[in-house]
Amino acid sequence: MPVPHDIAAETELWDAYAESAFKDDAEPSFCWTQYAGHGPGPELLGSPESVLEVGCGTGRALAHLARQGVKATGVDLAPRMVQRAGEKWAPLGVRIEQGEILDWLATHEGRYDAVYSIFGAAWFTDPSRLFPLVREHLTPGGVFVFSQPPAIPGAYGPQGMYKGGFAGKARFTYRYSYRPAVWERLLLRAGFATAEATEVDAPKPGHIGTLIVRARA
Repeated sequence: MPVPHDIAAETELWDAYAESAFKDDAEPSFCWTQYAGHGPGPELLGSPESVLEVGCGTGRALAHLARQGVKATGVDLAPRMVQRAGEKWAPLGVRIEQGEILDWLATHEGRYDAVYSIFGAAWFTDPSRLFPLVREHLTPGGVFVFSQPPAIPGAYGPQGMYKGGFAGKARFTYRYSYRPAVWERLLLRAGFATAEATEVDAPKPGHIGTLIVRARA
């Protein structure tokens, strides 16, 4: 069963995260993995003229694409993050809007050559609801790519996660974890023509790798 999310509480959580994650001197950067300079780059998106990043956070990936001439749009739940990232990257033509991604996709009509998420909203949103909406917002042949940590063996489906430690105000959210084959089935059921989920090893043996999932409309 899908897990009910407390959107107001999650907004507060990610706003608190924004204060520590956003750096005024940050430069545009695009990396699918949690290790700088490791793994594939934006080539997984193909050669899009327009992109949408769901859960865009600091907006550094959008800024990187905008510098390449791509029309870059992002959505994020945290008002503080949207304000800071939007102001910083606006001179590059980046547009960032605030909203809960399911509501935002349900009320916006734009289409994009690529939709992507880097440890973002695709990790924290029920895929049975998110994937069909993403599919509707892709141009014919468009791609959907997302990355996140691979599932811990035996721990599949919605996973509760506290933020900020285990003391103080209870800030928590839910993330979704599945085996690669399950991600592929979920995408195909949502109407994608192809889907491939792979795990990229960490640069050091025994360290946490990265799950990268790519689907084509």
